[in-house]
Amino acid sequence: MLRPIDLFFLEKEEPLKSCLEYLRKIIPELDPRITEEWKYGLPFYYFDGKMMCYLWIHKKFKQPYIGFVEGRRMNHPDLLQEKRAKMKILLIDPEKDIPAKKINKILREMLSFYK
Repeated sequence: MLRPIDLFFLEKEEPLKSCLEYLRKIIPELDPRITEEWKYGLPFYYFDGKMMCYLWIHKKFKQPYIGFVEGRRMNHPDLLQEKRAKMKILLIDPEKDIPAKKINKILREMLSFYK
C-alpha cells in the first residue's frame, strides 16, 4: 500500500509529475539531516525536525513551486511572497528546462538558516 506522500507524486500528470519528482529527489540530497514528511496534506521537508520547505502547485499559475518557511529572510528576486506573511515561493515552469543551478543556490541559502 502506498503512502499518501507517494500518491501525491504518482497522481500528477506530466510534466508536473517529473518536475515534482525531480524536486523531491534534490531537496533531501542537500544534507543527510533533511527528512521528507507528509504534513498538512503536502510534501514537507524538515531539517533536524524543523520545517524548512514544501512542494505544492500554484492554483492560479498551475505550476509547481517550492515554498520556503524562512522565505521572509531570503532576498532572491525570483521568490514571490504574494499574500504570505512569512513564506515565499519559487515557481517552476514544468514546460521549460528546470533551472537546477538557481534552485540549488536558493536551497543552499535556505539551508544556511538552519545550520
